[in-house]
Amino acid sequence: MSAVVAAARGWIGTPYVHQASLRGAGCDCLGLLRGVWREVLGPEPEVTPAYSMDWSEPQGDERLWRAALAHLVARPLARAAPGDVLLFRMREGSVAKHVGIQARCDAVPSFVHAYTGHGVVESALSAPLARRVVARFAFPTGE
Repeated sequence: MSAVVAAARGWIGTPYVHQASLRGAGCDCLGLLRGVWREVLGPEPEVTPAYSMDWSEPQGDERLWRAALAHLVARPLARAAPGDVLLFRMREGSVAKHVGIQARCDAVPSFVHAYTGHGVVESALSAPLARRVVARFAFPTGE
């Protein structure tokens, strides 16, 4: 199992708290990603500015995607690997504003993510969810 997947699974059960990033206490989807980064790579590459729940959707600003391009390694959508960071567009025409970490790539693919009302969970990456993935990245770990 990749170090990224092991770290992400360590966050399962953490409650959902907007803008937080503390394992066991609270995080949102970006907070999960930030926490896994710290566990696997060390200090975060930049200070995360405050962000709203709508992720700049009214402005059409792909803020999360730009940050991923700046700090992660872009990967082809069709080449899934455990530990990949998945970027989701939850509605057609909206900005990409949800992230998760691919855990399994077998017959029943899964990903670890945080979302309102559920906290950090490992969910099946069903066909409807997989269609919402617009970008795939790897942590710059060399794995």
